[in-house]
Amino acid sequence: MKASLTLLAALLAGSASLAAHAAISADEAKALGTTLTPIGAEKAGNKDGTIPAWTGGLTTPPAAYKAGDGIRPNPFAAEKPRLTVDAKNMAAHAATLTEGTKALLQKYPSYRVDVYPTHRTAAFPKFVADNTAKNAVRAKTQNDGRSMEGAHAGFPFPIPKTGNEAMWNHLVRFNGQAYEAKYRNLSVDASGRATLATEGVSTQEYPFWDTSKTTADTFWRIKLAYTGPARRAGEALMLVDPLDIGSKDRRAWAYLPGQRRVKVAPDLSHDTPNPGTAGATTFDDTFIFNGSMDRFDFKLVGKKDMLVPYNAYAAVYQAKQDELLKPNHLNPDFVRWELHRVWVVEATLKEGKRHVYSKRTFYLDEDSWAALASDEYDARGQLYRVGFAYMAPSYDLPAPYTDMFGHYDLVSRVYSLTGFIAETGGLRHTKPLPEREWTADSLAGAGVR
Repeated sequence: MKASLTLLAALLAGSASLAAHAAISADEAKALGTTLTPIGAEKAGNKDGTIPAWTGGLTTPPAAYKAGDGIRPNPFAAEKPRLTVDAKNMAAHAATLTEGTKALLQKYPSYRVDVYPTHRTAAFPKFVADNTAKNAVRAKTQNDGRSMEGAHAGFPFPIPKTGNEAMWNHLVRFNGQAYEAKYRNLSVDASGRATLATEGVSTQEYPFWDTSKTTADTFWRIKLAYTGPARRAGEALMLVDPLDIGSKDRRAWAYLPGQRRVKVAPDLSHDTPNPGTAGATTFDDTFIFNGSMDRFDFKLVGKKDMLVPYNAYAAVYQAKQDELLKPNHLNPDFVRWELHRVWVVEATLKEGKRHVYSKRTFYLDEDSWAALASDEYDARGQLYRVGFAYMAPSYDLPAPYTDMFGHYDLVSRVYSLTGFIAETGGLRHTKPLPEREWTADSLAGAGVR
């Protein structure tokens, strides 16, 4: 009997170790702010100098910027590409290209990657560094990595040991605590015709970054009020993601003007086609990845030097819609690519789980923890969709900003662009709304008809 109890205790201890992953040691954390940046990136540049050392990021707005304006001028507008990668020379640069980038170069002769000098512009307020150091030795995941606790107002896992930890850094990435934008989501079909999928006002908050509190139950929430197209005007949507999303799951509500009431909408997650992109992406394609990690096993592959969209001010803030959206792909003249170190995370569909993707590869920027690119594979193991986020840091806060992103469907030849704000007033960092504005009743009041 005693032997059985001892065996049972050992099994329970083993199960607990699977359920929760401990924080790093105090000695490991000493690297933060010394050989590593305060949020865990390598301070040094790469060997050949194409990635420079991090010196604090971009914190001084260019002279052309007007305080409070939602449109941010491009501080690197005068720079020229140092090289261009296309289908003819891609083999020579294959080691720095994502599989999705290679597929697009092979599929569309007009697609190209203009590579500019690398600028490590990601910067954060001082409290982010201070709290990241505290979180590093106390944050841990639970529910097989799907939930997170022990962290607040700083990155939870600056020195990640698992894929789930790295993805948590992305999920709580710092864009500022609260911000608002009038946006357009656009789709371009196989014939090259661009159509408006949705437009409206997006209000986002990250209670996780609220420094007036010591803890938060919610890490992210969004409220969308649709103003177009005409058939969708008046609809509203609200999503709330808890830190314990592994057991509590997302809360979601939708307001439909035809019914004049708010409905609980539990399907607004995972691989449900996103009506905000006319079904061209899934809900968890949002921001390259969004929501719960319950359907995939996430493996931390390591770090690589990769070409990714970065400092894309021209695409995010300066481009006109008709100039940016071209047949088959975005106009390469407006997309700036740079060589950066990224964490590579592979997600493989769990046995017994359902999703339209069987495998996904994510590329997380080491300087901001934002996912900047992804490769999505179908059930046959074939590359299906390709995603990119267009980094354009808000140097006035400071905060990296990656909420304009898009996906290419290699099968249907359709691509989508989410969060286009260049012609709608740009992005404004705001103060958090009162808690009463994040209730189902408040969503009903957001409807305009």
